[in-house]
Amino acid sequence: MQIIRTVQGLREVTAGWRMAGKTVALVPTMGALHAGHMALVDAGRRRADHVVVSIFVNPAQFGPNEDLAAYPRREAADAAMLDAGGVDVLWAPDVATMYPAGFASSLSVGGVSERHDGAARPGHFDGVATVVAKLLNQVRPDVALFGEKDWQQLAVIRRMAADMDVPVEIVGVPTQREDDGLALSSRNAYLDDEQRAAARAMPRALGEAAAAIARGDDVAQAMATAERRLLDGGFGSVDYVTLCDAETLVPVVAVDGRPLRLLAAARIGTTRLIDNLAVAVE
Repeated sequence: MQIIRTVQGLREVTAGWRMAGKTVALVPTMGALHAGHMALVDAGRRRADHVVVSIFVNPAQFGPNEDLAAYPRREAADAAMLDAGGVDVLWAPDVATMYPAGFASSLSVGGVSERHDGAARPGHFDGVATVVAKLLNQVRPDVALFGEKDWQQLAVIRRMAADMDVPVEIVGVPTQREDDGLALSSRNAYLDDEQRAAARAMPRALGEAAAAIARGDDVAQAMATAERRLLDGGFGSVDYVTLCDAETLVPVVAVDGRPLRLLAAARIGTTRLIDNLAVAVE
């Protein structure tokens, strides 16, 4: 596996692949890799001849009181994992490469970015859309893979790529979970043993709510019960629990046959966790 840190070096390698008629998959990450990221790599290897994984902790998507400085950085361990996983290139630019002196541009995606995490974390999705657009332009992949755990992020990226006419297939890969149901996340490393045990309340609360909605229970009541389950289970606060149209992320109050997604974000200690589930409706 090659580790590349300059745009010119990256483009030389990917141009050679394209001249040979090969396809390219991109897996964008912020590092601190786990089995969820490797599921994206596996999906990329099935869909393309070569896989590029980017590691870049993007300061533009962190708010002033968020965990940019504390976000785990372990490039050597991540690189070893990617090498063992058959990745061809680790694209590891620094901040000066991604945001050189004089950088003054930002992408803002309306609609899907405005509620839920967009409301709780102002500016977050502008940072996400901007850095992903840059990564897509730098790598120019045929397919880019993102985890469904960050469902709103996936929706924002799909909208951005479609609106900007980026010639790439955006693929969502199902959320990878621990045996007790907790969604894999780099931020799980922040949890102590007691918090980690309590965090199981999130997938359980969402699972109960999704089942209740699917069998026809009142949506508002199911949301209120899920929020109470989170607080009773050890979460200190709940940012939101909401049922949405799976594509537009507009909240819905009743099942009407369209694909739906149940989204939640809550804090346990100083750590903010998110999760989501599809709601099976007939």
